Amino acid sequence: MSEIATRPTDQDVTAFLEAVEHPVRRADAVALDALFRQVTGWEPVMWGSSIVGYGQYRYRYENGREGRFLATGFSPRKASLSLYIMPGHAGRGAILPRLGKHRTGRACLYVNKLADIDREVLAELIAAGLEDLGRRWPVSASPGVTP
Repeated sequence: MSEIATRPTDQDVTAFLEAVEHPVRRADAVALDALFRQVTGWEPVMWGSSIVGYGQYRYRYENGREGRFLATGFSPRKASLSLYIMPGHAGRGAILPRLGKHRTGRACLYVNKLADIDREVLAELIAAGLEDLGRRWPVSASPGVTP
């Protein structure tokens, strides 16, 4: 079985956030870090070279494939902020309309800037995503990090 390419790294989260080129995107990334820390209670870990993750979960599918992945997190991409609300935002019909301007992907929300959304609603969405994930798979702090 092939392993998922996105894994935890030793890359420094603060250095990564400070290196975001665009000043608004950098400020939004720092604010998202604070929000995710507050909601999850976990310290962030870099997953791959560009995803800031909070917590992890281990999964095993019926076909035998297993692994681990970040429980929730974000990436300050050039085009937008990618928010990973695991295992996706499906079933969040009551929350998403209150969020503000966003686009959705399979398991991501895309936001151009934090000024476009309600941060309290985002916190609610992050918590709901973690609760839903915890009903499916065991969720814990990221490797080497204590809550």
